[in-house]
Amino acid sequence: MDLFQKCFEFTRADEVKASGMYPYFRPIEENEGPVVRIEGRDVIMAGSNNYLGLTADPRVKEAAHKAIEQFGTGCSGSRYLTGTISLHIELEKRLAAYLGTEDVLLFSTGYQTALGVISALVSKGDYVISDKENHACIINGCLLAKGGFAEFVRYKHNDMDDLDRVLQRIPASAGKLIVTDGVFSVSGEMVDLPNLLRVAEKHGARVLVDDAHATGVVGKGGRGTASHYDLVDKTDMTMGTFSKTFASLGGFVAGPERVMNYLKHHSPALIFSASPTPASVASAIAALDVLEKEPWRIDKLIANADKMRKGFADMGFTIIDSRTGIVPVVVGDVQLALMFWRELFDRGVFVNAFIPPGVPPNLSMLRTSYMATHEDEHLNKILDIFSEVGKKLGVIS
Repeated sequence: MDLFQKCFEFTRADEVKASGMYPYFRPIEENEGPVVRIEGRDVIMAGSNNYLGLTADPRVKEAAHKAIEQFGTGCSGSRYLTGTISLHIELEKRLAAYLGTEDVLLFSTGYQTALGVISALVSKGDYVISDKENHACIINGCLLAKGGFAEFVRYKHNDMDDLDRVLQRIPASAGKLIVTDGVFSVSGEMVDLPNLLRVAEKHGARVLVDDAHATGVVGKGGRGTASHYDLVDKTDMTMGTFSKTFASLGGFVAGPERVMNYLKHHSPALIFSASPTPASVASAIAALDVLEKEPWRIDKLIANADKMRKGFADMGFTIIDSRTGIVPVVVGDVQLALMFWRELFDRGVFVNAFIPPGVPPNLSMLRTSYMATHEDEHLNKILDIFSEVGKKLGVIS
């Protein structure tokens, strides 16, 4: 069979586009944070991961401009060779101090961080153990390690009894790495980290927590999942991204200096990739400055999300409860989710439609997420429009 045959036969996206309900790859023409311009009109953004609202902050933009003036637009090499600049070292030191870890290592994207850390640490004879609802970057990092002849096993979502059972079947002599989201990106739920660490210690396993949706959102001063549970000293490694709270692009892993040193010299994802651009790194440093100086942004973000959680629940919507910036509204049916998305968009609200295989069957949802820069006028309008559409489509009465 021709390798391209499956491409020619894939028509589902075209069919949804023809129906006018295609919610993906919509180009944003202007971005002010809580309001964006799409297709020539202003729309309230309720689907961004710009949690602290810093992508449009003038201090962050100015830092990017200055970095380009000093270092140019790119680094023209990998971190391993000619691609390290002083800004990379500055951000690594700043993040290590902020997170309370020995060292930090930067990668070019958050996705690449997961691939680069997991595949470099877990090798032949080792086991990587993953929550079944982890982000795709973690799953693919595990599969990459499996391609290097490591063993890859999974446990039921946030089920520490099942994790214990899985670990009991692994040879005690094997190296073991448990990987989990800190805040799960679809549901907004938090990992049961205290019990996960208890099980990990029982079986001699190391732990890597992905705080992509937790840094700047939960924990003391936004320091993430381990900080939220007061378990920073017990958590082996934390990874994250700059594409959310830090209003930029790139990724990082934090942990013991000796482990970071090993990754520097053994991770192909780091060694063979161009390093984060000067503007990206400078933007992340500026965002960290704001985060440390203006912790009120975290309180405002959570207050906004809590208001929406209560508002949706009071109207009769099915939500997945959490303590984070993510508030999913479950509608169940795929077609209904796409229709709901289109109705919201036509009325001036942009959310994310999550449908299978991104979510389990019959769990299609409108995943909403909030920013510190949303004001009551934005939130009240979102609630009003959700109420209108929910009643029109029979999701609520």
